Amino acid sequence: MSALRCDPNKKYVWRGCGIPQETFSFCGHDVVIQESIGGGGEAAIIWPAAIILGRYLEANKDKIVDRKVIELGAGTALTGIVASLLGAEVTITDTKEALECTSVNVHKNTKDVRHTPLVKQLRWGADLHLYPDSDHYDYILGADIVYIEDTFPDLLRTLRHLCDKDTVILLASKIRYERDERFFNMLRQEYDVRVIKEVKEDEVKIYKAILPRRDVAAMPC
Repeated sequence: MSALRCDPNKKYVWRGCGIPQETFSFCGHDVVIQESIGGGGEAAIIWPAAIILGRYLEANKDKIVDRKVIELGAGTALTGIVASLLGAEVTITDTKEALECTSVNVHKNTKDVRHTPLVKQLRWGADLHLYPDSDHYDYILGADIVYIEDTFPDLLRTLRHLCDKDTVILLASKIRYERDERFFNMLRQEYDVRVIKEVKEDEVKIYKAILPRRDVAAMPC
């Protein structure tokens, strides 16, 4: 697990055991996020990719209202919370071990939203029976979820299960190692994939993936 990093441009309130609480401004709201250094491990740390993907959604808010959105590997749930504040119908997912932190943040920040978000368990490749094929998602979101190579096949299997011809996948990722790029090469075998935003100072790219040869209503670049 990486050490916590302090950003001088963020507001921190330090709680017990040295766990920080950060405040962000999104959609005219103060979004207060509690991080966790417990069982959630790295999944409960706010990474730049989550902030960048949230800003991207905010800039394209007209495309999100009343759309069905699912976030994978949500951790602190920042990106899913932003989607909910923008009026989307959001399902926010992570492993059972990480959901305590996820739930706290979601419930704290989504009290007056258009659609109450769902927080559900989803271990990639193993909990797909909890998500019927009849469910449709307009957007699948993931922020910095591509880093453990052993999880790549299960992540791809999960995307395949949740995705249909009209689904847009948005993955914000920092490419740290060659294996991370290998994941996107694997993704390109099944989807049309392109980079739609790059933030060079954070070395983060947002990838958009859609099933090939389909007319899909998606966000502008």
